[in-house]
Amino acid sequence: MKWDTMLLEENCLKLIDQRKIPQQIEYFRAENYQQVIFAIKEMVVRGAPAIGAAAAHGVYLAARELRELEGDIFVKELEKALQELGNSRPTAVNLIWGIRRMKKVLTSNLDLPRDELLQKLLSAARDIAREDVEINKKLGDIGQEIIPQGAGVLTHCNTGALATVGYGTALGVIRAAHSAGKEISVFVDETRPRLQGARLNAFELKEEGIPATLIVDSTAAVLMREGKVDVIVVGADRIAGNGDTANKIGTFMLSVLARAFEIPFYIAAPVSTIDFDLKSGQEIEIEERDPAEITHWEGKPIAPEGVDVFNPAFDVTPAQNISGIITEKGIIRAPYTEGLTRIKPGGDSN
Repeated sequence: MKWDTMLLEENCLKLIDQRKIPQQIEYFRAENYQQVIFAIKEMVVRGAPAIGAAAAHGVYLAARELRELEGDIFVKELEKALQELGNSRPTAVNLIWGIRRMKKVLTSNLDLPRDELLQKLLSAARDIAREDVEINKKLGDIGQEIIPQGAGVLTHCNTGALATVGYGTALGVIRAAHSAGKEISVFVDETRPRLQGARLNAFELKEEGIPATLIVDSTAAVLMREGKVDVIVVGADRIAGNGDTANKIGTFMLSVLARAFEIPFYIAAPVSTIDFDLKSGQEIEIEERDPAEITHWEGKPIAPEGVDVFNPAFDVTPAQNISGIITEKGIIRAPYTEGLTRIKPGGDSN
């Protein structure tokens, strides 16, 4: 994309406000960690890798805000801020991953003068952002191998530069396949209820000049039955140690359809999205969001007042429905517990 999705500055975090796309490109300024929390909760920024990078800069901003406090009081108040950041959204593991990585930098440099500590934290947050782009490009190059020449590719939700610091995960795979001259066409699910596919994925694909067709979520089965979908690639917000994957609501349904029509179904995500502490998807906490996301559109009611609403933001796709998990360390295939263990940071293999 021609716009920077995220800018980590010394006095603020600048984010493209994803709530305003595609109508306008506007930056949201978070000048303290509370505003970072607002940006994450209200989906100014969204997408697991982007949330992780934003939270990392939120740690820096919290330390900057509290820098005048002495010793133990500084540490205690900063711990509270980190806890608040960690609670801003429950499903995406990159949020916690980013905070934990920053906390390691913090604890190992507490003896430094405060200004030097802040520079260490800012540098670490910028490293996370830079590495995200590098990892996504590597992931894309690896993943594009699973996309055939001239393929019809179906994807769900937004997994591009807007969902990361740059380039993208599932959309990064699609972008790499397009760059390789594979003459692909992309089907983009609208992704109800917040329409991240229609508003964001379609926007990015158009910006990149990649042929794309927008569909309502319930059209996917028709396309599969008609043989127009050759492969499905989606992202992830959390992957359990056995390969079960939490992603945007509607992903599980697509995986069931893919299995019925014998269409390869791939997850694309960096290793940081794998939660090695979870044995299965049953342990993943699924965020439930405001009922108004379903009952209202642009503030106007579209459903009867007082109707009961169930609005989970994510669902879990079981490992047996997944053809492979594309990471920057290669494509992992079943048995997933074994394969994911091999790429675990600090594990037996890189």
